[in-house]
Amino acid sequence: MAEEVVPMTMPKQDTDTIRAIQGLEDSRSSVRLRATLAVGMTPDPRFIDKLIERCAIEPDFYVRDMLTWALTRHSASMTVPALLNEVRSERAQARSQALHTLSKIGDRQAWPAITRELLSDADDEVARSAWRAAVVLVPEGEAPELAAVLSTQLGRGEREMQLSLSRALIALGEVIVPTLRAAMMDPDPRVRAHAIATERLLRDPDAGFEFAIEEAKRVVALGGTSQEE
Repeated sequence: MAEEVVPMTMPKQDTDTIRAIQGLEDSRSSVRLRATLAVGMTPDPRFIDKLIERCAIEPDFYVRDMLTWALTRHSASMTVPALLNEVRSERAQARSQALHTLSKIGDRQAWPAITRELLSDADDEVARSAWRAAVVLVPEGEAPELAAVLSTQLGRGEREMQLSLSRALIALGEVIVPTLRAAMMDPDPRVRAHAIATERLLRDPDAGFEFAIEEAKRVVALGGTSQEE
């Protein structure tokens, strides 16, 4: 008599995990979005590595944002060390998304990972994410030094890039003023204009960056600085 084969049944928890992982890898962004939402709603440490892995390659902005949210729902003691590894990745998106997620978690233990190299990263998205993370994570008393490092990026890129840097600097408050004043004397007119526009936004947040930068360009073209007005 043949031996009876008893079918193996997988625990529901394991089947749910497999289904969620398959959803995170689905070719349809809407499915990946729903799967990420589900993982965030029921945090499970087993998903952390997968969420971080997806951050590095996810092409859809909204899904990436949801991946960050899902990671913030897990314990920082488990997510932060893994994200710090990603900050050193050779893949630009991995670095950028890890920095973005660290800024949302807000755990200042991550501060030492925000290096000068990241703040001046050749990839614009990585640099912007590093700026935002830095102003969130900077310890008390170190804002002036951070402002000095950020000021080396004044004049970089187009309007959106420059606005990101201005916002990061302004978030540091009045400590940025000496650094901006020094940058207003820079031989590069783009640096001078960006510094002037940033100070104007600090003084009048409602002015708008477009107006501030055009006014700053006018001042630079006339050979002056905002200090003289």
